Amino acid sequence: MLLGAAFYAVLARDAMPDFEVYHTAASRLLAGEPLYQPADAAPFTFMPIVALALAPLGIVDHDVAKFFWFTISAGLLTAFVRWAVRSLPERRRPESTLQWLTVAVLLPFYLRELTMGQTDVLLGVLLMGTLLAVQIELPRVAGVMLGIAIFIKPYALLLLPWLAFAHGARAAIAAGMVLGVGLVLPAAVFGWTGNVETLVAWFRLVIESESPVTAAAFAGNVSMGSLWIGLLGLNRAAVFLTVLSTTIVLGLVATVWVHRRTVLEPDYLECALVMLLVPLLSARAGDYTLLLATPAVVCLVDRWREISPRWRAVAGAGFVTMPVAVVLTAAGLAALSPVATLAALLLAGSTANLRWQGLA
Repeated sequence: MLLGAAFYAVLARDAMPDFEVYHTAASRLLAGEPLYQPADAAPFTFMPIVALALAPLGIVDHDVAKFFWFTISAGLLTAFVRWAVRSLPERRRPESTLQWLTVAVLLPFYLRELTMGQTDVLLGVLLMGTLLAVQIELPRVAGVMLGIAIFIKPYALLLLPWLAFAHGARAAIAAGMVLGVGLVLPAAVFGWTGNVETLVAWFRLVIESESPVTAAAFAGNVSMGSLWIGLLGLNRAAVFLTVLSTTIVLGLVATVWVHRRTVLEPDYLECALVMLLVPLLSARAGDYTLLLATPAVVCLVDRWREISPRWRAVAGAGFVTMPVAVVLTAAGLAALSPVATLAALLLAGSTANLRWQGLA
């Protein structure tokens, strides 16, 4: 707690730009103002239900709300790492060793998340909650957790086919029910007509903010679309390579799912692989979003001694290159964002290889 307070005072008090977006949305909700205003330099791109959940931020003093947001994020980060380690089946290394080695690899992403004031750590906790629920055979609870996660970042939808494929329709239906409730609930504040208008305004804003041109211009974007557009410009070749690489990655995920019967407990690796790929498959994902690689890193570190030398070299290159790239990007070298994307792809391949070797 003392370390967290010191870190906030030194580095985060005058930072956390994304918190300002959430605080503005909460204040607008309480004041009855439109949530989505095109003139905003940093627009609020979450669904209306998220603004409703953030309403308490607009009630308390700005600085107090900011400190609470940082404190909650730091606590969630601790839970995220601990859950990623504890939910790993058939661990080879002690929990404390895995925790510290994972933090050593991903520390730049954790620090970026806290200083940006983002919500990716909340997303990570919800997705780990989804995994923990299926591990104890509570598919409906897993569906509820995933449904909430989709409101935080819609790209969590990538886990919905896995949930339905691996754990049946009950889990997917539960997620769908949560989504339905979340879309309707803001009508209590905006009214039925106002809620529809707000949802339409949100959809238009998201379409505009996540266009290929806007995404490519976003500093630190680690998506595959931004990778190819940044290298080749917005042309047919970049679009083709984006579609091709996305198809290959999704094919890799599907192949891992199909071979789930080759191991005793397949859920962890499958969830970890999708979480790692969420930032790459989205249109607009900051480098800090790669903290979602936490369970994949935990699994690779734990099985390190059993990985073949060739894939150990591939994973090691990803471990070293990805955090270095994000540190240099944060220092102003935005041109290195593609390096982080490529490093994440190396880790994705290494994670999938664990299934081929029968290790996870």
